Amino acid sequence: MIWFLQGQASQRDVILGAREALPAAVQVFASHAGDRPEITGVADVGLREPQGAAQSIDWVIDTATRHGITLVVAGRNGAAYEQRRADFSAAGLALVTGGMSPRTFELVDNKDQFTAEAERAGLACIPAITVTDAQQLEAAYQRLAAVGEVCIKPAVGIYGQGFWRFKAGAEPFRCFANPDAREVDFATYHSAYAAAQVHQPMLVMPYLPGTECSVDMVCEAGEAVAWVGRRKAGVHQGFERDSAATALAIAAARHFACDGIINVQTRDDAQGRPHLLEINPRYSGGIGYTRATGINLPGVFATRRLGLAPPPGEWLEGVRVKAITVAVALPA
Repeated sequence: MIWFLQGQASQRDVILGAREALPAAVQVFASHAGDRPEITGVADVGLREPQGAAQSIDWVIDTATRHGITLVVAGRNGAAYEQRRADFSAAGLALVTGGMSPRTFELVDNKDQFTAEAERAGLACIPAITVTDAQQLEAAYQRLAAVGEVCIKPAVGIYGQGFWRFKAGAEPFRCFANPDAREVDFATYHSAYAAAQVHQPMLVMPYLPGTECSVDMVCEAGEAVAWVGRRKAGVHQGFERDSAATALAIAAARHFACDGIINVQTRDDAQGRPHLLEINPRYSGGIGYTRATGINLPGVFATRRLGLAPPPGEWLEGVRVKAITVAVALPA
C-alpha cells in the first residue's frame, strides 16, 4: 500500500495517476490537514492529518504501521520528514521525501547555497549576488545593470514568491496596480527595501530574456527514470522530452541526489541556452498537465517503488494544453 501525504494542490492529479497505474488490489491512501475531500476522495482511503509537522510525523508513523502501509510519500514537508528517516526505517516503512538526506534540502531550499553549489558542479545557472541591506542592493544592481536587465528574488522561498524584474522607466505605481506583471522600477523597490525593519536576504541576478522550462521528473537515488518538460507559449503549454533544458535538469537532479517526484526549473538566455533556476524536491503544481503527453509520471513512480511493472507510455508529439477551471461536487 502507498500513502500520499499532503502536498501541492496537484496532489489530486498525482493520486489519480498512481491509482490508474496500480492494480486494484493495491490500496492508495491520501491525507490532508485541511478539508479537502476533492483530493482525499479520489484515493481508496482518505485521512485527515493533524495540524503541525511535529505531531503529524508521529501520527503518520503510527497510522501507517496500523494499516500495513509500506510506502509513505511526503509532500509539502519533505525536509521535516527527511530528518526522521531513521524512525520510518525502524518501523519498517519506506519513505520518499524528494531527497536522499537533509543535505539535499539544505542546498536546494536556500537559493544562495544552491547557486554556489551548481556553479561548483559546473551546472549552468544564473549567477547571483546576495544582499542583506539597501547599500548592498544598490551596489549589486549598479554592477549588473551595466551589462543588462536585472531581477531579484528571496534567498529562500518557493512558487516564485518575491520575484521582481527591474524595469527601467516603469511607472512607480505599476507594481501595485499590476503585481502579476512582476515588474518594478529600481528606485521604488530600493526605497521599500531600505525602509524595511528586517532586511530579508535577497539574490540580485541578471534577467534572462528566454522562456522557462519546468521539468517534472521521477528520480530514484538521483537518477531520472521518466521526465516531461513543460514550456509556456502564450496561454498554452507545450512539452519537450529530449532537449537541452531536460538534459540540464537530469544532470542537476543527479548532482543534488533527488529522489521521488520532483521538479526542476530552467530559463533560457538570449542564445537559447538553458540555465538552472531552482530545484523543487516535490511534485509541481502543473504535473497533471504532463498526462496529455502519454506519460503517466505518478504511475511510473508508484509502480516502480512498489516493485510492479510501470504503465506503458507512448510519447505524443506536438501536444498543447490549456488549464481550465472545473467544478467538483463535494459531499455536504
